[in-house]
Amino acid sequence: MTSKNHLEALDLLGIKAGEVFSNLHPDVLEEHSLRKQMAVRTAHGAIAINTGKFTGRSPEDRFIVKDDLTKDALWWGAINKPFDAQKFQSLKLKICDYLEGKDVYVRDAFAGAHPTYRLSVRVINEYPWSNQFTSNMFIAPSEAELKDFNAEWTVINAPGFLADPELDGTRQSNFAIIDFSDKCIIIGGTGYTGEIKKGIFSALNFILPYQKNVLSMHCSANVGENGDTSIFFGLSGTGKTTLSADPRRKLIGDDEHGWCSDNTIFNFEGGCYAKVIDLSAEKEPDIFNAIKPHAILENVILNANGTVKFEDASITQNTRVSYPIDHISNIQPGSLANNPRNIFFLTADAYGTLPPISKLTPGQAAYHFISGYTAKVAGTEEGVTEPKAVFSACFGAPFMPLHPTYYANMLAEKMEDAKVNVWLVNTGWTGGPYGTGKRMSLKHTRRMITAAMNGELDHVDFKEHDIFGLHMPTSCPDVPDHILNPKDTWNDPQAYDEMANELAIKFSNNFKQFESEATNEILEGAPRVLVGAK
Repeated sequence: MTSKNHLEALDLLGIKAGEVFSNLHPDVLEEHSLRKQMAVRTAHGAIAINTGKFTGRSPEDRFIVKDDLTKDALWWGAINKPFDAQKFQSLKLKICDYLEGKDVYVRDAFAGAHPTYRLSVRVINEYPWSNQFTSNMFIAPSEAELKDFNAEWTVINAPGFLADPELDGTRQSNFAIIDFSDKCIIIGGTGYTGEIKKGIFSALNFILPYQKNVLSMHCSANVGENGDTSIFFGLSGTGKTTLSADPRRKLIGDDEHGWCSDNTIFNFEGGCYAKVIDLSAEKEPDIFNAIKPHAILENVILNANGTVKFEDASITQNTRVSYPIDHISNIQPGSLANNPRNIFFLTADAYGTLPPISKLTPGQAAYHFISGYTAKVAGTEEGVTEPKAVFSACFGAPFMPLHPTYYANMLAEKMEDAKVNVWLVNTGWTGGPYGTGKRMSLKHTRRMITAAMNGELDHVDFKEHDIFGLHMPTSCPDVPDHILNPKDTWNDPQAYDEMANELAIKFSNNFKQFESEATNEILEGAPRVLVGAK
């Protein structure tokens, strides 16, 4: 059934669609995708689709309209690239004209589980599986809420529409552009579904902290039986989704959260969007078991029997699955919880120099939050032949419109008020760098995190790291003592010091861009580069 509200909304936009499908059930959307030969049914029950040319986000093609609202507020630069307001409106008209005569799928949804701070969103999709992704990832209104749904923001998503860079002001034919004044996001030329959710979450990452005094965070979160909340920050590949999906704890959400003044943590999403490369039931049972009807697999290769070849990265390393959060059996009702007791910064250190777990001072916490360090390893990207340091401010720079210190100062204030323990966890390499050492045991990482959460590390001795200044526990239940100090896992202590110092220099060089806005306490949280080192 087509919503009258949707017909009116499309008319206001000038979209003269063929058929308009309003808030379809996922079962129906799956049938549309299958009938249009845009998807195949897998043996797992989920559908599988191919996002086309783009199998990940295209950060260089993301823009924000620069106008009176944003010109002095945003952190303009390589991440937040300005776009002309008039060119936005012209391109918006073009994408609306492109949809003339086509089937259009429209969905009303909320972003944000907190009733006070949620954003009402209307998403207009060219493809049925894109609309199903929206159904998975955002929060569904009740039937009563749908009757009088008033969309604050609109997303127009047309993968088949290609921009003309010379005329339209884009870099190339694909684009994702946010206009905060128009409260509209337009996405064209790319079928990668992550652009839809990241567009809205980028909007929230401006609206909530800047206009509503709510800290927005690119993180996962869970809560224990005693109401103790934990937050996990981490870039792609660090284990954020894996480590927060703990069968002994209830999942609040796996990607984006707000922390508001009423001492509440709340999920932005209604679902999860997890990587599935090398997925197995043994390693990640929650994610594996979530792959069933209504889930959408992206860019995977199937066996002849319709099962997924999870190890196959021939299309992309970034194979994904989206699914509603209730596909996870152990979820937190309402996706809200109290102030966190522990915060974990996850990093996959391919240099093998950071401790597997360490406790941070407030200054170190702010420093590492702003730095947002992890490392890429050989083979993950073309041209990467050795470990490569990656710094992404606030562990989510591509989605953070404000200056990183804006979020860091809010986080520091909240950490102080809530008396939160902050930990740095290395899920990367030990015993040497990538190629020499080995990947940290997931079993050991889980046990160290559990020990931090249940207070077992409150009663052990700590040792300060000579270079990074981090406080390393000297013991942890069920974890060999020698792995707790990374230097002890290397055969050559001098080689370790040289590699650790090399990473410390990378931290220092990266942080120079933030020094002018950082407090003395934050600056004191920096690693100590060895005297005489280049």
